[in-house]
Amino acid sequence: MNDAIRVLVVDDHEIVRKGIRALLSKDRGIQVIGEAANGAAAITQAGSLKPDVILMDLMMPKVDGIEATRQITTAHPDVHVLVLTSFAADDKVFPAIKAGALGYLLKDSSPTELLQAIRQVHQGQPSLDSSIALKVLQEMAHPTQEAPTTHPLTEREEQVVRLIAHGKSNREIADELSVAKITVSKHISNILGKLHLASRTQAALYALKEGLASLEDVPPRISE
Repeated sequence: MNDAIRVLVVDDHEIVRKGIRALLSKDRGIQVIGEAANGAAAITQAGSLKPDVILMDLMMPKVDGIEATRQITTAHPDVHVLVLTSFAADDKVFPAIKAGALGYLLKDSSPTELLQAIRQVHQGQPSLDSSIALKVLQEMAHPTQEAPTTHPLTEREEQVVRLIAHGKSNREIADELSVAKITVSKHISNILGKLHLASRTQAALYALKEGLASLEDVPPRISE
């Protein structure tokens, strides 16, 4: 189990947590290392357990999933959050993505979809439920009232953001551009800063909006 994806399950309903644990235990490549019943506990356990992926509910006592996601992704950039919720409303979707969630999946998704999303998020690849992806694309289709930046992307940064939208991981981008993986990470950090974006998911969607990539280039689930 040394190479297994370490998952923390966060949900205020014990029966949901136990059900997810039972499902994930059937996959030898995934290890549930803990459970949390609220966002405050999730923040604490993210620091102590160092999970690879957190399955995050949104509506919870003490600290909700959006605030927990914001604090966790800020303090622990290597921990990837996959929202798993029943809510598809705009007031939940966009704040969760802005808070740093790398994936957003609805609880009526199939076990196969959940397992796939966990693996994608673990690889640093955004994973959005198809209905959520549509919402985000529609939102991105509306021009912003404020220009994202006064500093245009460099040619190399455009290449990177295009490859993100094409479904490439950091390693694949590094290989394709013949640069170090850490260089790719720095480019992505610069891109997010220049464009005032909160996540790689938004960077991929920015590439679509600006014509750097087309929908035909993007996998059915938006991924890097």
